[in-house]
Parts: sequence; C-alpha cells; structure tokens
Amino acid sequence: MSWFHPCFIIPCYNHGNTVPAIIDGLQTFTHPIIIIDDGSNQSTKDILTQQALRNNVTVITLPQNKGKGGAVIAAIQYAHQHNYSHAIQIDADGQHDLTAVNDLLTTANQHPTALISGKPIYDNSVPKSRLYGRYITHFWVWIETLSFEIKDSMCGFRCYPIEPIIPILKQHHLGQRMEFDTEIMVYFYWNNGSIRFIDTKVIYPENGISHFDAVWDNIKISWMHTKLFCGMLRRIPQLLKRHQYRSQHWSSRGERGTVLGIKILLAIYTLLGRNVVNGFLKVVIGYYYLTSKTARHASEQYLQQLQHYAEQQQLQLPNDLSSYQHLLSFGHTTLDKLAAWKGDYNANNLTIHGQHHFDNIVASKQGVVILGSHLGNLELCRALSQRHKNIKINALVFTEHAARFNNVMKTINPSANLNLIHVNQLGADTAIILQQKIERGEWVVIVGDRTSVANETRVSWANFLGQAAPFPQGPFILAAILKTPVYLLFGLRDDSQPQPHFNVYFEAFSEQIILPRATRNAALQAVVEHYATRLEHYTLQAPLQWYNFFNFWQLSGKKDDK
Repeated sequence: MSWFHPCFIIPCYNHGNTVPAIIDGLQTFTHPIIIIDDGSNQSTKDILTQQALRNNVTVITLPQNKGKGGAVIAAIQYAHQHNYSHAIQIDADGQHDLTAVNDLLTTANQHPTALISGKPIYDNSVPKSRLYGRYITHFWVWIETLSFEIKDSMCGFRCYPIEPIIPILKQHHLGQRMEFDTEIMVYFYWNNGSIRFIDTKVIYPENGISHFDAVWDNIKISWMHTKLFCGMLRRIPQLLKRHQYRSQHWSSRGERGTVLGIKILLAIYTLLGRNVVNGFLKVVIGYYYLTSKTARHASEQYLQQLQHYAEQQQLQLPNDLSSYQHLLSFGHTTLDKLAAWKGDYNANNLTIHGQHHFDNIVASKQGVVILGSHLGNLELCRALSQRHKNIKINALVFTEHAARFNNVMKTINPSANLNLIHVNQLGADTAIILQQKIERGEWVVIVGDRTSVANETRVSWANFLGQAAPFPQGPFILAAILKTPVYLLFGLRDDSQPQPHFNVYFEAFSEQIILPRATRNAALQAVVEHYATRLEHYTLQAPLQWYNFFNFWQLSGKKDDK
C-alpha cells in the first residue's frame, strides 16, 4: 500500500441530532465524509439530507436497518469501489473525542497496513455495566488470539486499511450488529495483521441514544465468542509462531497485559465472586503455560533445583510440584493481592507469627525497614496494617509498570495506606527520601531477592537451595544507611483452609545493620547469607509460592548502565 487516501465513515441510525456537530469537527481535515443511513427514522433522514448538501459529504441510504456491523461493511465496500486506501470509522453518537483524529491519521499514515484503533479513556459518565462487560470481552479476545496485542476490541473509533480488510469481508460471514467491531479485529489479527492503539477520550452524553440490546446483542456476542474460540483451536500452531522469546534481565520482561489484566480480573471478581474467578484462572493459566515459554522453563528449572536439594537433604515436598500448578499458584496470589488492596482481607484472615514484634513497632511509632521477597504475598502488609490507620507503608519497586499499577490500586481502594515508589536504582537521592520517611515513623519495604536494574553485577553470592545464587547488595546497604531496625516479612497462603487464610511471618532480622569500613565486604556477605538462609527456610514451607520466573542462579549478562 503505497498511497494514503482516507475517507471518514459514520454509521448512523437515528442519531440525526449529533451528526452535524461531528461533521463540523471533521471539516478541517478535508477528507471525504461518508454517512451510512442505516434505515433511520424520517427526522434523521431529513437532517442527513441537509448534511449531504455540504462540501465533501456523501450519504448512503440503506433500505432497512442492518445493524452497526452491516452499515460499516457497506461503507468499507463503498470506499473500496471508490479507491480510498483507508476508512476511518467514527460513531454517530458523539462519544468520541475528535481531537484524537489527527493522531489516528498520523499513525495510519506511518503504518499504512495496520488497523489503528482507539483505546478508550473513560470519564465518570461510563455505565459500570458497560465497563465490566468490556473487560469480559477483552478477556475472551486474549484467549481467541493467544495474545495481549489487542488492548481494546470494542471501540468504534478506528482506521481500517481497506486492501487487507476486503478479503476478510469476502471470506467470512461477519456479525451485522455490535459484535462486528470485535470480530473483524480478531480475524484481522488471525490474518497476521498488525494492530496499533492510540488513547482516545470517550464520554457517554447525557440523554444519549444507545442501540445496544442487552438481551439480543449479548446473545450474538456470546455466539461470536463461541465461534472465535473454536476457530482459535485450529489456529493454535499458527498463533504460537507469532510469539518470540529472548533471554533478558528480569526487569525488562514486560508484565504481560499487567494493568488491563488486573482490571479484567478485578471486574470478574467483583461481579461473579472468588469461585467463578478460580475457574477462569485455570483457563488463563493454561493459556499462559502454553504460550509463555520463558516463564514455563524458569519454573521447571526452579522445581528441578528444589527437588534435587530436597533429595539431598531428605526433605518431604508436596506432591503437586508441576510447572502448571506453580503458575496457577501465581494466579491465585495475584487475586489475593487484589482482594487485599480492596480491603476484603483483614486480621481475621491472617495468623501472625511474631505478633509481639509488630505490636512493639506500632507502640513505639518507630520507622523500620522490612525486607521482603517474591515469595508469597507481600501485599498482605496492607491487611496487616488495616486496623492501624497511622501506619504508612512505602514499598520500593523497580519495574516501569509500577506507576500504572499504583494508579490501578489507588482506584480500587483510595484509602489504601501503601505507597509504591518506583526507582531505577538505589542512590543517594533515594536514601534521603527514605530517611525522611523513617524519621516520620513510616515503614519502608524492599525486596532482597532480585538483582539491580542498573548494576546487575553488584551482588553477593549466597547458597540458596543447594546452589550459589546472586543477591543484590543494594537493599542491605540501604538498610545500613537508614540506621534503623530491620525485620523480615513473609506472607504465605494456607491452601489447606477452605476460606482464604494466610500465615504472616514477622521476624526480627537485625537491630541495626552495621557495615564497618575495615570489614565491609565480609559484614555484607554475612548479612546476605543470613537473608538467603531465612528465604530458603520459608520457601521450603510453600515451594509453589516462589514467584521469580527467571534463572535465579545466574546473572543474565546484561550490560550494566553507566
């Protein structure tokens, strides 16, 4: 596709009152505007007749209502017959922010063979039922494509590259109503099409007209997902080929669909409850197990090392130590984190081991450092502090998605007294900020089991499950600089209980970590080895709750930042 000659297409069914303002907003772009009258009432037809007198506006009248999908198909076919390269779809109800049109055109011009779609940013006008319904559709689209590439499949603000779209319209009998937007996007992906997204503000105008039939359209959408799921099954080999994997430092592995996935999981959890979500998790983790080669291999490597060590030490391990069960445990812990942030867990869900340490800190109003890990659920400190509103907890995180994750969690529970601080490396500026928080009596939580993002080789090697592993020096040096008591916190799910229950281990690590200048390296090595020993102790109590899905016993070879 070597030329860019787009047109706007506006499917319209009884939206005569809002169409003129949309045309006004599009006049500055000079591209032709094609309105599809999808069997509208007479008052809308009269308005469209007047609009057809305007420069660059064409009205196509369908003899009877076909539905949104039927109208869009008619418009794309018309655009193809008149040699347009792209059809830019805009809904007639006035929901879309037309200031995003320029970004849509620019992106389409830069990627002429890609389908460009809006990714909605909603305000408070969006009905919650619509919002949660979208999350469920997104979930099924992920399954149908075995990919998180499609971030939103229902937005009617998009640009179709006509040349690759026409064969899809000819080869498949697509839905004619609201299901069309999702179905055409999935088929486009199946045909190796590239899909890109731009942020688009979407509002639901007061007294706006909606043609969504809650019963009939949901039946059609459900049938569509059934067909697409069956179509996915025979395309699994082809879809899996689209995934590529490479060895990386742990921090550069994207949290696949993290924020959107969390929102979808939260919506299903809120609407349908924990038992239903547990069923969904089995399907999702099955997909993840099949497609995430890196995580699966890391899990298998960890379990092999664990079993080898247990045999050497003559330790008894659970019987269900499979990679799938390991990943499924991670899914359950993700749900536990959401529940903790929502405030669904409190002290009644916890058995606290080391309660006296916790009570002493609360009574003294002293700032402390808590060393955590990626074993179990560190977010349980949210439930731990729920009955002590004066406790402010600051957790250091090192991945780029942390700020977005923090925003999602604040949306879930604005009163949550846990603050996520994103840092690239532990430097003097970080130490100064944290020292101020310690002086205010706040808690600082930092994990001690992942190497530095900026300087991977700044590690101390310590034995973990029978093999030397690299542990970052930064958390322990930082704790020494802050000159405050240091505690360990491990939150482990008790899978033997019928209801969610957790064992929280709160233990003293050091009254104050001291690293004398003359023996600094030896002192630091002893501190790291102490941490590794305690981490191993608790890992053996809940081996499937270890969530470091990378080769923990070796460095990646990533070139350190200078």
